[in-house]
Amino acid sequence: MSILGMCIVVQLCLAFGVAGLLWPEKLMPLFEVLMFPWAASYRGIRANSIAAIGLSVLLFARLLAGGL
Repeated sequence: MSILGMCIVVQLCLAFGVAGLLWPEKLMPLFEVLMFPWAASYRGIRANSIAAIGLSVLLFARLLAGGL
């Protein structure tokens, strides 16, 4: 993956994580579709948002280290 592609992935993960923490009610319909057999909850959205922010931090650290 090129550096530009990695930067886009980092930005998407960060945007999704922050959006889930700030506006969980707007992401509730998306999670109802993604988590079909289970009911979507604010706790699940918060956990996925924190995981997305953590993933963006890890990917950003990989970009800084120069390894692709």
